[in-house]
Amino acid sequence: MANTVELIKAPISDEMKLFEQKFYESMKSNVALLDKVTRFIVTTKGKQMRPMFVFLCAKLVGNVNEKTFRGASMIELIHTATLVHDDVVDESFKRRNFFSINALWKNKIAVLVGDYLLSKSVLLSTDNKDFDLLSVIARTIREMSEGELLQLEKARKLDITEDVYYEIIRQKTATLIAACCEVGVLSNGVDESTAKKMQEFGTYTGMAFQIKDDLFDYQTSNIIGKPVGIDIKEQKMTLPLIYTLKNASPENYKKYFATIKRYNNDSKKVRELVEFVKSSGGMDYAIRTMKDYQQKALDILAEFPDNEAKESLKLMLDYVISRKL
Repeated sequence: MANTVELIKAPISDEMKLFEQKFYESMKSNVALLDKVTRFIVTTKGKQMRPMFVFLCAKLVGNVNEKTFRGASMIELIHTATLVHDDVVDESFKRRNFFSINALWKNKIAVLVGDYLLSKSVLLSTDNKDFDLLSVIARTIREMSEGELLQLEKARKLDITEDVYYEIIRQKTATLIAACCEVGVLSNGVDESTAKKMQEFGTYTGMAFQIKDDLFDYQTSNIIGKPVGIDIKEQKMTLPLIYTLKNASPENYKKYFATIKRYNNDSKKVRELVEFVKSSGGMDYAIRTMKDYQQKALDILAEFPDNEAKESLKLMLDYVISRKL
C-alpha cells in the first residue's frame, strides 16, 4: 500500500515536498506556546491525503500555482483543527500512536489551538482575496459541525436510518474531501459547473472512504489495530449494522438492539452481533454501496481529458476502497 501512495503522489511529489514547508509557515504565530504545538502537529502528520486531492485536482484541469498551495493549506488547517477538537470531545489521548494535543497540553489549550487554526484558514483566504475559496471553506466548516451535531443527537436514541447515516457521513467526512477537489480546480479559475462536478466527485469519494472505515469494525484480521466490534461497543450505528437491523426478524431485532443499547460492553454478545451482521449480508451490502459510490466518482472523472493527474485520482479511488488502514 505504501507503494500505491507513492504512485498516486508521483505527478505531484515536488508540490507535496514544498507544501510541508508552506503549511508550517501558514501556522506560524508570535506566541511561543502556539509555535511549540504547531511544530508538534507538523511532525505527527498522517498520509496527507487531503492536500494530495487538492494538487491532483488542480493538475487535472491546469497547473499547481500559489493559489493551489494556499487552498491546500486552508484545507489542512481545517482538517487539523477538527482533529484537535475531536480529540477533546472524544477524550482521546492518542492519535496515530502519538499523544494527542489535549493529552500533552490539556483541553483548554487544545480547544484554543483548534480555534486558532480555523482562524488562520479564514485569514489565509481573506488576506489574499481568495473569496471563492473562502466560500468553500465556510460552507465546509458549517457542514462538518452540523454532521457532528446530527450524529450526537441521533446517537442518544440509536434511531439512525440509512438516509440519516448517509447525511451524517456526507457532512462529517465527505464534505472535506469535496472541498479539496473543488478548491483544487477553483485555483485554476474553472467555471462553476466544473467546480460543482469536482465537488460531487469528492463527495462520492468521501462517502466510499467512510463506508470503508466502517467495514473495518467487522474484519477480524484487525489490520488497523482497531479492535473488532469497537463501533458497536461505542454504540455507533454504521451501514452494515443499520442494514442488518432493518432486515432482521422482530425477534432478532429485539435481541441485537438490546446488545447495542445495554450489553455493548459484553464482549461475547458483541462478537455474536458481529457474526450476525456478517451472516445477514450487512457487510456485503455496505461493500456494494461503497463500490457504487466509487463508480459514480469514476463516471465524473471520465468526463475529463486523460493526463497523469487523472490516472492518480483513479488510483486514489482504488486505494480508498482497498486500503488496509
